[in-house]
Amino acid sequence: MGEAVLVNRKKFVSSLANELVEPFNELSKKTRLTKTKLLDEAIEDLLKKYAAKDL
Repeated sequence: MGEAVLVNRKKFVSSLANELVEPFNELSKKTRLTKTKLLDEAIEDLLKKYAAKDL
């Protein structure tokens, strides 16, 4: 099987602090949102935060 073609997304690789992994997994389970959706929301919030600081 080949790799899925992403149309509206781009892949990137990162890492997460060990102490954040389990809480992040639990948040995904409790909210029933994918980790991808949660990351999108977090990045959007960060971009708004730093845009407000006029960086």
